[in-house]
Amino acid sequence: MSLADASHYMRISSPRTPQVHLIESARGGHLFVADGSRLFDADASLFASYRSAIEGGSEAIEALLRQAGLVERPFIDDMPLAPPPLRALSLAIAQKCNLGCTYCYAQQGEFGGIARNMELTEAHRAVDLLVARAEPGARLNLAFLGGEPLVNRKVLRAATLHALEQAGRRGAKITFSITTNGTLLTEDDGRFFEEHGFAVTVSVDGPREVHDAQRPFKGGSGSFDTVMKRVAPLLKMQQRMQVSARVTVTPHNISLRRTLDTFVAAGFHSVGFSPMLSAPTAAGEMQSGDLELMLGEMIDCGREYERASRSRRRYPFANMVNAMREIHRGTHRPYPCGAGAGYLGVSAEGELSACHRFVGDKEGAMGSLDDGVDTSRQADWLAARHVHRQEPCRSCWARYLCGGGCHHEVIRRGRPACDYIRGWLHYCLEAYLRLSSEPETMGRDLAGMAHG
Repeated sequence: MSLADASHYMRISSPRTPQVHLIESARGGHLFVADGSRLFDADASLFASYRSAIEGGSEAIEALLRQAGLVERPFIDDMPLAPPPLRALSLAIAQKCNLGCTYCYAQQGEFGGIARNMELTEAHRAVDLLVARAEPGARLNLAFLGGEPLVNRKVLRAATLHALEQAGRRGAKITFSITTNGTLLTEDDGRFFEEHGFAVTVSVDGPREVHDAQRPFKGGSGSFDTVMKRVAPLLKMQQRMQVSARVTVTPHNISLRRTLDTFVAAGFHSVGFSPMLSAPTAAGEMQSGDLELMLGEMIDCGREYERASRSRRRYPFANMVNAMREIHRGTHRPYPCGAGAGYLGVSAEGELSACHRFVGDKEGAMGSLDDGVDTSRQADWLAARHVHRQEPCRSCWARYLCGGGCHHEVIRRGRPACDYIRGWLHYCLEAYLRLSSEPETMGRDLAGMAHG
């Protein structure tokens, strides 16, 4: 059934015009206008008019949109974003790892170089770069990644305290996050993260046999039992801290509903899935058939989220929660994320990159702690990566919800997941319409989203 669902959603979400997308639900017909990510109800006559206009091409659609007063100054034009103030940094605080994951973008933690830790002086310089020009009231984020960041626990903690001190001096608010494989977590780490309100993301790929096959220790033994034992105290103490599970999906762990229910039952604050689209050795990369299977599994998880919402049961499926939030906000963006803009990555040696995935990669080089942000390179990046400069994005109705896809994955492999992404977004738009027809349910969900 899930594969049939996936095929159906891939088919009906195929782009036919860049301006609009039509959706049918139990409530009737609906019009999604790409410009501004606006969603409207349409009576049967109007819906039929748009369906006919799609056959007539872009000019016919444009005429209908003008008649409805929906063609004004575009929400997103061709102008690239000017380099914005720095608001977030991720520190590759340890370019080394104790796991030997089969698909690791960081090439088992070392980014193709030698294993190294970030020195405290470099971590402090990175923090100072983030905070130096922050105006009072600015909201900043400092993330710790690797490799495995807890290999360098002492510097992680010192950098956190330094960031709090420096941000406080400028009247800025700073939050913290860490992505960890979980094998080195201690209760004392949990207390530190709880005290400072960390968002803790634990990379875990499924129940024991699935996880152990993809994320073994470098000696070959499984890591699942160690991860779950180490993370258990944090799951119990999380209040200010939020402990989430991030599941990398390969062709070998596509049984998503079982994985989601396993980690929800374990007490994770949220559980999210991300397909493996680009790996240094191509190991574990998802192909078109795999992505179709994954879409069916995602829809199965989404339907359980809908059932849970109606019965007032918490079901923290992160992909669904985020989609509902963004559709409700009318999110429209010319980029998929802040990489190369207000967010940069920092290598252990102090090199700046577009994001954590570009550490050690010249494609995303953005300067250094010695020389500062290369604003010329940043401006070129923002011009080149704008969704209007991307193909086939310019002809896709979902372009401003998607933003064109992860820069690193697109540069390395292209866009193998467009059908999957559109199918998922179409399902989420339908789900949003169903849930929004029950105001109490949607209001409760959105209140929960605001806190999570």
